[in-house]
Amino acid sequence: MNLELLLGDEAIGLGAIDAGISGVYAYPGTPSTEIMEFVQQHKNFYHENIHASWSTNEKTAYEAALGMSYAGKRALVCMKHVGLNVAADAFINSAITGVNGGLVLVSADDPSMHSSQNEQDSRFYGKFAMIPVIEPSNQQEAYEATRYAFDLSERVKLPVMIRITTRLAHSRSVVTRKNKIEQNPLHPEKNLKKFVLLPANARVNYNYLIDLQDKLQEFSENSQFNKIVEGFNDAKAIIAFGIAFNYVMEVIQQNKLDIPVLKISQYPIPKKKVRLFAEKYESILVVEEGYPIYEELLNGLFGNDKFKGRLDGTLPRTGELNPDIISNALS
Repeated sequence: MNLELLLGDEAIGLGAIDAGISGVYAYPGTPSTEIMEFVQQHKNFYHENIHASWSTNEKTAYEAALGMSYAGKRALVCMKHVGLNVAADAFINSAITGVNGGLVLVSADDPSMHSSQNEQDSRFYGKFAMIPVIEPSNQQEAYEATRYAFDLSERVKLPVMIRITTRLAHSRSVVTRKNKIEQNPLHPEKNLKKFVLLPANARVNYNYLIDLQDKLQEFSENSQFNKIVEGFNDAKAIIAFGIAFNYVMEVIQQNKLDIPVLKISQYPIPKKKVRLFAEKYESILVVEEGYPIYEELLNGLFGNDKFKGRLDGTLPRTGELNPDIISNALS
């Protein structure tokens, strides 16, 4: 009775409902649109007085969700990757003001530009704002990551980004639903000056954000979304991010390859876990959907040429990944 066949977008919508959201705000844009539509059509939307509103643009959507968070309620805000440019002012500053009730941003990227102007990678914005980012690899993880993101947001008092791509947003899989939790009561933040970013306040808040980075790193090191799939190849390995992990495992299983894989779906990148993994192998294929953000970081951390991927041409620099591309990269 707890099984549902859902799009990735719908899994996020259901995860938010079951996490006790009081509101969802969005601006329509493929591949994110179905999240709001799912919430609006769900029975809990009416029974529990969830406020689900299309907004004038992505900035006003983000500001409305942020206001609900300041009041102590949980809020979801959804947009596509180019929409995050419009919301960037409110988004970046919300990492400085912090949040009260859980605030989760879903940014849906569109590799290969199926319906977009560019291939922009929202993980860059998450790294720029210095907030946690979760990149689920399948629909079940999308559901669980959404629930987890609200808990994490309230624990660290920061917005949390969930980054998905078109292939996850618009494909279906069976999702196991878990028990729903109740909405937060109203409990507005009493220290209102933290939300007013005059320089005197902003400096204090920014120092708090910087001091929090080690804790965010620790959460990633111990995250249920970052794991190692063991293999016995002592020369080659793979580090796969988000939905790219699915493509990698499909290739490994179909070709009966014995290659160890480090799956990463929560950022900031777990440096200790990566270092312990990477030191064991001569050559590591870095598979990430979008920009080579973490391939660059890994090359910087280790200062050698063991990492192969989009930067050196092992994987194509543009476009969406798929199992065939990864098979070719693995020869």
